[in-house]
Amino acid sequence: MEFREVYCANCKKILGRYNTKYYNDEKIGELVNNTHSTHIRNGHQVHIRKFEKD
Repeated sequence: MEFREVYCANCKKILGRYNTKYYNDEKIGELVNNTHSTHIRNGHQVHIRKFEKD
């Protein structure tokens, strides 16, 4: 299965993991803007990266 992870480089933790089957890139972008916006406002670097699990 393929997932997209929302990762904060400053906190060094995973903020969320979303399945690409149900969440496309647009939906993940909306989630980052809505739910993880406090990290962005505080100047943290938030990355979206690919994660594969067998």
